[in-house]
Amino acid sequence: MPPADRHSPVAEVDQVDLDRLASEYDEERPSRRLSPRWDQAMTVWCFAVAAFVLWQVFWPLRQGNQYYLIVFLGVTLPLAFLLYRGWARRSTDGRDDPGPVDWVLAGAALVVGLYPVLPLPESSAGGGGFTAFLDRQGALDPLDILAGLVLLLLILEATRRTTGWVLPVVCAVFLAYAYYGGFLPIDWVISHRGQDIDQIINALFNEASGFFGVPLDVAATYIVLFTIYGAVLDRMGAGRFFVEFSFSLFKKSGTAPGRTVATSGFLLGTVSGSGTATAVTLGSFAWPILKRAGYPREAAGGMLAASGIGAILSPPTLGAAAFIIAEYLGVSYLQVLGWALVPTLLYYLGIFLAVEIDARRFGARRVDARVNSPWALLGRFGYHFVSLGVIVLFLAMGVPPFKAVVYATAVAAFFGLLEAVLSRRAFVTDLEQDPRTAEKLPLGDSVRDYAIRLFTALATGIRAAVPVIAVCAAAGVITSTIAKTGLGQVLSDLLVDAADVLAPNQASLIVLSALFSAVAIIVLGLAVPVTASFILSWIIIGPALISLGAEGPEVAMFIFYYAVLSEVSPPTALAAVASAAITGGKVIATMWQACKYTLPAFLAPMAFIMTDNGAALLGRAPFLDVVWATVVVGLAVAALAVATSGWMFGPTRRVERLLCVPAALLLLYLVPVSIAVGLALLTAAVALHVVGRRGNHPTTTTTPITQE
Repeated sequence: MPPADRHSPVAEVDQVDLDRLASEYDEERPSRRLSPRWDQAMTVWCFAVAAFVLWQVFWPLRQGNQYYLIVFLGVTLPLAFLLYRGWARRSTDGRDDPGPVDWVLAGAALVVGLYPVLPLPESSAGGGGFTAFLDRQGALDPLDILAGLVLLLLILEATRRTTGWVLPVVCAVFLAYAYYGGFLPIDWVISHRGQDIDQIINALFNEASGFFGVPLDVAATYIVLFTIYGAVLDRMGAGRFFVEFSFSLFKKSGTAPGRTVATSGFLLGTVSGSGTATAVTLGSFAWPILKRAGYPREAAGGMLAASGIGAILSPPTLGAAAFIIAEYLGVSYLQVLGWALVPTLLYYLGIFLAVEIDARRFGARRVDARVNSPWALLGRFGYHFVSLGVIVLFLAMGVPPFKAVVYATAVAAFFGLLEAVLSRRAFVTDLEQDPRTAEKLPLGDSVRDYAIRLFTALATGIRAAVPVIAVCAAAGVITSTIAKTGLGQVLSDLLVDAADVLAPNQASLIVLSALFSAVAIIVLGLAVPVTASFILSWIIIGPALISLGAEGPEVAMFIFYYAVLSEVSPPTALAAVASAAITGGKVIATMWQACKYTLPAFLAPMAFIMTDNGAALLGRAPFLDVVWATVVVGLAVAALAVATSGWMFGPTRRVERLLCVPAALLLLYLVPVSIAVGLALLTAAVALHVVGRRGNHPTTTTTPITQE
């Protein structure tokens, strides 16, 4: 392969194992590094599961949805023990293949997971197949109890392996509450009648609110199909195209590197629902450019992390929690996409403003890169956008999301086949190689390479979904406990009462409740993934906000937004840790830089629920109302960006920054009086800044920050 051109945007990429970084720092994918033999075996297993899931879309099992969920969990749960390590220690050669304990746990997960549908002889101990199992609801046999108990322990262990200790511990607390709640003093608001082991297992194993409830249903019918789609789209070359297209849009601008990062993060969100994986992929391409432009390591890492996390907010393939929103609220996924549009634009507005400010503050240099024009790239590779349009088109036609995404996957695979047949060039898997230098393959070899990529992509989609599947199954423990004990309403009332103590009136009660809720969601999100954070917050915090008059969609998007933003909150901002590993920057400093880039977005969701006008930010209002609300909150985001960066048209003084803070807060409270006052304060800040710049202009300079 010829050496990379010195002006290529990928010429200076450090030799970083991207898969290792993504698996090491992604809280939903800390997977093993398997030897080739076992990796191939797991790929075959995952491909078989993918084929089963795709078959279910068009030819569902005649026994019904619960039967499918049982089979789905039974064949995916063992993967958690084979693909994810149980302990931190690895083998000396870098491999950590499954050991005897892992195989025993995987075998047990397969048996107890499929137990309800296994055609075992029926006896007084249990068995008898699916129909007999359902008939015993509320009065399970000993074998049912044993299988359910073992499955509970295996789900908790699978969740621990894939996401850490916190969620299993939370589940254990809820289980203890379900069992011991009857022993609490009767005058305690959280006391209840209590449940014995048989009742707990029955609720988890044989009722709709347990393991096979809404979270797992969403994972098995929506999430897994979208992860397959993202993997196929990526393996057909869409990821590289999105990054190169982003750079081509701004290559003549001095702020092109930063703009490229922000735009690429948005586009890559259509391929990856993981913020950390997006940040790593983006960093492999963008860090050399940012370094040559003069960005400090920590600032570049923070920008990568912030842009990567935005992938979870980017339509049309939002994070997994978006599908749960649609299911909980009983609305179409297309509606959720519509609700997410303006919040996503506001998020990236904050990042773009920070990018523009930093480019001037750091004196970023222009970077020449060998990239084709946007029109040339669109003409050659623009077909990657077609499948995204297919999803939106079919959703608009009323096609269910799980079918729409399968059609989109087929379209992406078809264009990949055309590319393989017509170009016949070897597929370039990394961003360091120019695809134009790839060797020309015989037609048979090119088609064979395509078939392998498609096979691997289907398997990769299942692998990526395993942590979410474990989380959704574990969430059944919490949802079941809350449903049986009424704990959710009790905790909701406590949250409202705490805010009521400090609030002098109804308006301040809503503001304080929203503030307390935001802090609680962020703190919870520090310990658990976005999906689990959303489910827990919706169950506990959602009812409190709804009881204060907020509508379900606004509450759901409020919770979703803060669950996502918790991913860039120190001290567990894993996307920032991964970005620091690429840039070589200090980890904590990189985390704070990521916070700086996203801080304006941290306050924007407050506008969703503080007033009735917040519905306009979700598109749930007349068009003109949507426009003015978006503009006002956009000004608030801009004011916060100035306050956090200390830059407007040049360096700002303290008084200007101090004026921007209340201006932003008042603008976020979408009522005429607060908007008027906020605009007045922001105008005063701008006026003072302009006058001050005129007086100090001759001495105001920007010093580029150099790199080693």
